[in-house]
Amino acid sequence: MEKQLGFELNQQNELLETLVKKEAELKKLKKDQKTIAKNIKHIEQSRTWKYVAPIWRLTQVPSKLTPIFLSSKYKQLEIQNKQLLQENKTLQHELTAAQVKVNDDLNDAESIKLTLDKINSGQLQKSVKRAKEEGNIIDCLNSLIQSKRSYDAKYNSALKYAARLFKKEKQDVQNFIYTKVLSGFTVEDIPEFIVRAAKENEIALSQTSSFIASLGMRSRRRQFGEVLPEWVLEHKVDAYQFVDRLDIKRPWVTDNRYNYTNIPEREGMVIKPIEGAGSRGVYLVFSKDRIFDVKRSRTHNGWEALTKSMEEDLHLGWVADDEWMMEELIYGNEEAKLPPRDMKFYCFYGKVALILEVQRYPQLKYCWWTHDGKRVRTGKYEDELFKGEGFTEEELQQAVAISSEIPAPFIRIDFLTTDQGMVFGEFTPKPGNYDEFDKQTDQWLGEQFLEAEGRLIYDLLNGKKFNHYHQLLSPKRELTN
Repeated sequence: MEKQLGFELNQQNELLETLVKKEAELKKLKKDQKTIAKNIKHIEQSRTWKYVAPIWRLTQVPSKLTPIFLSSKYKQLEIQNKQLLQENKTLQHELTAAQVKVNDDLNDAESIKLTLDKINSGQLQKSVKRAKEEGNIIDCLNSLIQSKRSYDAKYNSALKYAARLFKKEKQDVQNFIYTKVLSGFTVEDIPEFIVRAAKENEIALSQTSSFIASLGMRSRRRQFGEVLPEWVLEHKVDAYQFVDRLDIKRPWVTDNRYNYTNIPEREGMVIKPIEGAGSRGVYLVFSKDRIFDVKRSRTHNGWEALTKSMEEDLHLGWVADDEWMMEELIYGNEEAKLPPRDMKFYCFYGKVALILEVQRYPQLKYCWWTHDGKRVRTGKYEDELFKGEGFTEEELQQAVAISSEIPAPFIRIDFLTTDQGMVFGEFTPKPGNYDEFDKQTDQWLGEQFLEAEGRLIYDLLNGKKFNHYHQLLSPKRELTN
């Protein structure tokens, strides 16, 4: 059914595109006809035509009478008329050549754009690196920013102008053109008259949806000092207290907190920062001489190498604070002592849209799933994909249930898979490198985010309490009062 609907939509778009072209051709023909008629009238009213017209009429009489009327003066005028016609043809050829040149210039501009796109990923980066080395990075950045703004402004202006040309066209044609133009805009570039038309007509503003933009706005709100529930749960201790109230299985943890220099040498443990994401600073201690660095996918053969790596995590900014915890090491296969696979559920308040399955041993690999168990590509990890093992409906519903207890439009819930089922890992409010999703995935997840916000507002207005989350906040409120 979905394929058939997609086929019909494509057919409809093709017909609309053909209609736009045909109507443009018709308008051009009518315009040309008016121009020709105007030129003919102009010629007929000219002094030259007044002399030439009698000759033209004489040429229509029998040829044997023609010499009688053709004097040298009229022959000269006939020659002038032919010259005028030839000049007209020449002008037509020049006009055609000019049009061809315009088209060639447009093609050249497109070629230049494609070349610039290639340069952006190569030569421009080399220029930036060289500017940094030579101490000219500020001037380089100013130049890049100005060039990008100028480039974007010119194309946005052209797109808006193209849309305005169809403001008085038939509704279906206008909708088709506006939808096409929308695909070239970012959210902040969309003109008001298109938004107004979208409200009145059937124009989807799906291009305004962006997972990248949505997470960016949440981070900005956090900078204003707003307490966002998903960020409260990023703290490992708070996360464990929350899932304990939901009776979710998790690893046991030590009560102590450590610096990287005084972590006790214990086997069968996981060392991780109190706050962090993206597996940065996470180490699996199988034994004192076999310590797996999760972020770098490498094994350290001793405690000295471990502490050196943790120091590097702090130096690189991968871990913000020198505060670490230790927790139970969960095995994917207890007998073989193999690390578990990760199942990361992208949850949008009571719904799961996307699942990332991660295999860390013997090689780091990824597999993306939709909520209905279909493998999908997202633009991320394209060179590191594998056919994962997937998840069960029960595991999916567990993630759904947890996200329904969190008053936030998005949070990623990470689990570890074992022989005995899933074990909770952590909450991730802002997945690492979320800006690497391709445009289609970013837009789709952005739609999920907006829909989740709507469901959340509806539930809040109808009195939903989120008791488990508020119980987590209560002790903190007592401490601050």
